[in-house]
Amino acid sequence: MLGNDIVDLNLAKTQSNWRRKNYLDKIFTTEEQLLISAAENPDMMVWLLWSMKESAYKIYNRKTGVRNFAPKSLSCTIHPNAYAEVNIDGNVYFTKSSLHTAFVHTIAVPNYHQLEEIKIAIYEAPNHLFDYKSTKPGCVSHHGRYLALVY
Repeated sequence: MLGNDIVDLNLAKTQSNWRRKNYLDKIFTTEEQLLISAAENPDMMVWLLWSMKESAYKIYNRKTGVRNFAPKSLSCTIHPNAYAEVNIDGNVYFTKSSLHTAFVHTIAVPNYHQLEEIKIAIYEAPNHLFDYKSTKPGCVSHHGRYLALVY
C-alpha cells in the first residue's frame, strides 16, 4: 500500500491561515508545534507535517476502513537521514518528502525499504486533462495546480 500527498503552496497561502489563534493546537502535537516554531521556514514545516499526516492516513484508511481523519492523533517524527515516521494508533508509516518552492510532496509506505522503490509522477496543469486513472497509480493526490501519482 502507498500513500501520497501534495500541497500547492501558493493555494495553501490563500486557503489557510495557520497562524490564527488555536489553529496549530487542533492539528499538531506539542512536539510538532515546537518543530514549526523552531523552523527556519515555519510555513514549509506546517505543510511538510500536514502532507506527512495526509499521506500516512491514506494507507491507514485503506488498511482499516476507519474514516476519521483527526490530524492531532497522528504523530510525526522527522529523522536526520531524510525520512520520517507517522504513528497512527500504534501503526508506523515511513515517509519521504520533497520540498519545492511551489509545492510539498510526501510519499508514505508501511515498510521503510519500500521508500526507494516508489515511482513518482507529478504534473502541473490547471485541469489535469489526461486520463491518469488508466495508468493505475497506487495512490493519487491533487491540490491546486498539482497532481501527484505514485506507483
